Amino acid sequence: MQHLFRAVAVLFLLAGVGARAQSGGVPLTAEDRRATVERAAELLAERYVFEDVGRAAGTHVRQRLAAGAYDDLADAGAFADRLTADLQSVTHDRHMRVRPRRPPPEGAQADPDLAFAEGMREMRAQNYGFERVERLDGNVGYLKFDYFGPPERVRETAAAAMHMLAGADAIIFDLRENGGGSPATVQFICSYLFGERTHLNTLYWREGDRTEEFWTLDDVPGERMPDVPVFVLTSNRTFSGAEEFAYNLRTRDRATLVGETTGGGANPGGGFPLGPGLTIFVPEGRAVNQVTGTNWEGTGVEPHVATQAAEALEVALPLAREAATRHREASIAAAGAAAREMRSQLERAEAAAGAGRPDAAADLTSRALRAAVDAGVVGEDAINAMGYRYLGAGAHAMAIAVLRFNVAEYPESFNTYDSLGEAYMEAGQRDLAIANYERSLGLNPGNENGRRMLERLRAGADAAVGTGQ
Repeated sequence: MQHLFRAVAVLFLLAGVGARAQSGGVPLTAEDRRATVERAAELLAERYVFEDVGRAAGTHVRQRLAAGAYDDLADAGAFADRLTADLQSVTHDRHMRVRPRRPPPEGAQADPDLAFAEGMREMRAQNYGFERVERLDGNVGYLKFDYFGPPERVRETAAAAMHMLAGADAIIFDLRENGGGSPATVQFICSYLFGERTHLNTLYWREGDRTEEFWTLDDVPGERMPDVPVFVLTSNRTFSGAEEFAYNLRTRDRATLVGETTGGGANPGGGFPLGPGLTIFVPEGRAVNQVTGTNWEGTGVEPHVATQAAEALEVALPLAREAATRHREASIAAAGAAAREMRSQLERAEAAAGAGRPDAAADLTSRALRAAVDAGVVGEDAINAMGYRYLGAGAHAMAIAVLRFNVAEYPESFNTYDSLGEAYMEAGQRDLAIANYERSLGLNPGNENGRRMLERLRAGADAAVGTGQ
């Protein structure tokens, strides 16, 4: 629970990067301020990713405390701002921030579990940061989301958004107000945009002197879009995990960035209680990109097309529409070529079947359909219809070859087995017909056609046994 609570605290901390800490609450005493500075110095020495820098920052704020720099700061928000500025003057790390904790409701006691539940409920009410997904003119997909939420919570929402973008000829990701979040969710969304397994990012953690690699996932719900042109809108508020998303795509030449140079925070970490009503975010690791060997800490991610953040969408749209037109034309041409090649291969398969070489026909058919599926020319329904056309023409060997491929490609579809069962039945191969209808009913007990065909086949088998055939 502590790990999850820290994860929620991190998300809301990052969403407020650059904002002044809120004032209010019980005034801080001199002892409160002293204890807070001491605890901050201890945490930095113990956990900051660069130990020597952490110790130097701790020494600096202790010296500032001794010099009376915080004596007039009884207000928690003002004290948090001053302490943050002093720490950042040494670390130059924008992730490192001191902030007041959100006070519990009046009369309630601080409860980490309730705070966790409240944070989760707030994220859900925000649709986990996903604000807008739509198709713009020119078949350009547009997705705006403002943080990368915990993967176990946001996965379905993110997958639904990516499903809405499937079929777009270009995609714009609007990260101008995205403050970062979970690297696993960055990994999840990036995985839709690559066709081959790709090393996106590595995180080095001081604790345990360990590294954690993030590669594109082998499986994602829905359709990958490895060839669709991608545009990312950025601002100086784009931060942390949102910067990683942009940097991952930029270093792999997978996207065009439009807008402003991003905030420059590449050191992940966690939130820790610091004193009366205060928390600190301590960067405990650093990002290492496989292509550049470094990251965007302190420099930000530079856009390809520099413009003010407020104008980024207006600037990106004509670029995206032009790219969408090129992608659409190239896709149509490739699909046409793939369809012609499929027909040519199927004609060879038909000739092999006509010459009494069913194995050769099946091999040629499988290769033809494999290439066509990979090219997006055909899918389950089109292949099923093709099989029935062969069946209607009496070309049983070709019908079986086509429908066997469909079963292999879509093994969880009851209809593929039903159709193959019918082809075997028409070809007089009763046992194989029975086996496929049984498999179809196993996947869908409500398949009444399959049930009727199976009863007919079994009745025929019983009659044959009874007559001694």
